[in-house]
Amino acid sequence: MIPLRDDNPTYRKPYVVYALVAANILFFLLQQTGLLKNLTMIPYSVVHDVRVALKASALGHVQPVLMPGVGPHPQWITIFTSMFMHGGIMHIGGNLLYLWIFGNNIEDVLGHFKFLLFYLATGVLAALAHLFMSLSGGGLGPYIPTLGASGAIAGVLGAYIVLYPKARIDTLLLLGWFWTTAHIPSFYVLGIWFIMQLTGTFGTGGQVGGGVAYWAHVGGFVAGVALILLLGGKGLTRQRRRPPLSPWQENRPYPFRPWK
Repeated sequence: MIPLRDDNPTYRKPYVVYALVAANILFFLLQQTGLLKNLTMIPYSVVHDVRVALKASALGHVQPVLMPGVGPHPQWITIFTSMFMHGGIMHIGGNLLYLWIFGNNIEDVLGHFKFLLFYLATGVLAALAHLFMSLSGGGLGPYIPTLGASGAIAGVLGAYIVLYPKARIDTLLLLGWFWTTAHIPSFYVLGIWFIMQLTGTFGTGGQVGGGVAYWAHVGGFVAGVALILLLGGKGLTRQRRRPPLSPWQENRPYPFRPWK
């Protein structure tokens, strides 16, 4: 399932969402120059404050190699820088699609500054979930670079499913060679997404599986649910009041819908 848009109006412009989209695109363009290659998050590096890289030995075995003096200091800074980096067009395109569809409603109820803090907090908690599971899983997991905004965006999805479980989502359904669209409540769209991430963790033991840091997604989603409940939960939506309509809006021949 691929969400296309939601039927959930907002009453203020999502300037922070605009800024986050622009920042992610800018970072992605800078990545293509090779300037940001040491700003991805590596669990081992964050804990031990030294950069590592995976290199093949003379016998063909892949093993971590310490790289003192490489990358930012302290290494925990990469928790934040990696949140704005992506591995390819499909990676950044998918993440920004979800942020664009669901982020503006969360910014609408929290306000610009609180939403920015919420986004960064869920991104950090998602990174910590991935870091903990990678280090506890052993193998090469602690040395694999991680990047992407999906942990923070998962937090946005967690908040959305709490605040707007009945909001309708125009969703693209891929059925083999055929495709169609459906108008599905967000509870099912985002609930299925979360189950897919949780299911993915079963086969990875907390590691990166198939290029996907599933535990970051799970951790971010759970963090988003928890934080939005702490901030007021459904009460946040009841605090929103429809702004007064202008004379032009009141005199329209059809019902006015605030912009999305």
